[in-house]
Order: sequence, then C-alpha cells, then structure tokens
Amino acid sequence: MSGDAAQRAHRRALALMVVAPVLWSIAGVVTRQLSPELQQHGRFEITLWRSFFAAVFVGGYLAFVRRDLVGSLARAGGAGLLSGLMWSAMFCCFMLALTLTTVANTLIVLAVAPLTTTLLAWAVLRAPVPARTWVAIAFATLGIGWMFAGGLRLEGGRHLAGMAVAFGVPLASAINVVTLKRRGESVDLIPAVFIGGALSALLMLPFALPFRAELRDVLLLALLGFFQLGLPCMLMVAAARHLSAAEVALLAMLEVLLGPLWAWLGADEVPSPSTLIGGAVVLAALVFNELARPAGTARRSA
Repeated sequence: MSGDAAQRAHRRALALMVVAPVLWSIAGVVTRQLSPELQQHGRFEITLWRSFFAAVFVGGYLAFVRRDLVGSLARAGGAGLLSGLMWSAMFCCFMLALTLTTVANTLIVLAVAPLTTTLLAWAVLRAPVPARTWVAIAFATLGIGWMFAGGLRLEGGRHLAGMAVAFGVPLASAINVVTLKRRGESVDLIPAVFIGGALSALLMLPFALPFRAELRDVLLLALLGFFQLGLPCMLMVAAARHLSAAEVALLAMLEVLLGPLWAWLGADEVPSPSTLIGGAVVLAALVFNELARPAGTARRSA
C-alpha cells in the first residue's frame, strides 16, 4: 500500500474507531429509559436481549447484505471462534461485575484495557510501542481513575470479586484486539461479533428467567443491540486492520468518557467536577497520541 493510500486508510479507520465508542457510550442513557423493575432486577435480561439483538443485526448483515451467513461463519474458522468467545466474555463480564460491585469499581478496572492490550500486542505481535503511546496510556488511565475514584469501594470480598470479574473485560478485549490484528487482514472477523452475541445471549438465558421486560423495554433493547452493540463492534473490526492495537484500545476509552456526558444531557445526571477533570485528561491523552504521530507513519501497524 502506498504512503498516501495508507494515510487515507488510517484516517478512515480512525473515524470508524471514534464512531464505535460514541455508539457504545449511549448504553447508560438508553438504559435509564427502561422500566424501573428491569433496571433494578434485570441486568442479566438486559444483557440477554442486547446480545440477542446484536447477533440478529450482524447475522442479518451477513445473510441479506453479503448473502453468505453460513459461508462467512465457516471461513472465520478458529480465529473467528476465539474472537467470538472474547466478545461474549466482554458482554457478560461487564454485567456480572455490576451485580457484585459498583459502577465506579467496574470502570476503574476497565481503564487498564489500553495497558493490557499494548503489553499483549508487544508480547505476541512484537508490535513496537512509541513513547507517545506509553504517555497517552498513562494519562488516560490516570484520567479514568480520577473520574471514578470518588465512588471506589474496596470493603468486603464481594467488591473484590466484582473487580476480579470486571478484569475479564480488559483481558478479553486485549486477546480480541490481538486476534484482530494477527488474523484480521487475512480472515473476515465480523462473523465473530455474531458468535459473541449469540453465545452471550445463551449464557445469560438461565439467569434472566423469569423475563420482566415490557414491550417498550424490548424495543429499547433492540435499539441497543443493533446500534449500541452490533454496529459499533463491526466498525471496530474494520478499523483494527489499519490501527495499532494500542490505538484501538485507547480510542475505545472514549466510551467511558462520553457515557457520563450522555447521562447528563439525556437523564439529568450531573457529573461531578472530578468526572469532568478526569474526562478532560483522558481526552487530552487521546488527542495527544494522534497529533504527536510523526508525519508519514500512518501505515498498517501491528
């Protein structure tokens, strides 16, 4: 790929990897519109419906746009299955963690995702990590910690167990991103999102019964499954072909940054000063990592 073509591909991938976490970040504000009963007692059911509709969306794309659902799944092979298992782990572990500990505890654990992804990519792919990226990772992690440190709870084994479960998200994310980088150029891994959604829905089914969702809840969860989970995960798969593993993981942090903003605008949940300051630090770290990129280095990177 020529230098100009690589630059254009990198810019397109960057745009996709910004859109993806913007869509992921609407989960909180849409969830606030669900019935109080489902919000309070239906986390497993929420995960089930969201995962189910994500699988429907991706499966529909493969079946009716590509007209090759079965062939796409077969060609994804072992890499597709591994990636699908990691998507499923991420979908499930987040909600399981929230049943054991606080949102703040969960999100602080999620903040280590850029570090775990970068370290795994370095170990497996031998991907060089520029100094600017290490700086960005450090400040992004610090910013997330600043945003949610006020809600940190460590007393009791339940909270520690919840944080241990939450660590499954950055760990699965790291394995998934490395899989996308290692095999994503030779194997289409969009079918893995379908696999992840279907597995997650099946795993949540025993815990979700009896169903509490009303028709309005199901429609809102379909919206989440289609546009907050299925579509952005597909965008991430496409973007990962032209971004480094560290870039993918860092830009995914926009979800944590934007979530409180949508809750403020759409659900009147006013963020604390520490949330705003920490969010500004995260945003500055992400912008710095891209603007500090030396000219002519936008190429397919491991």
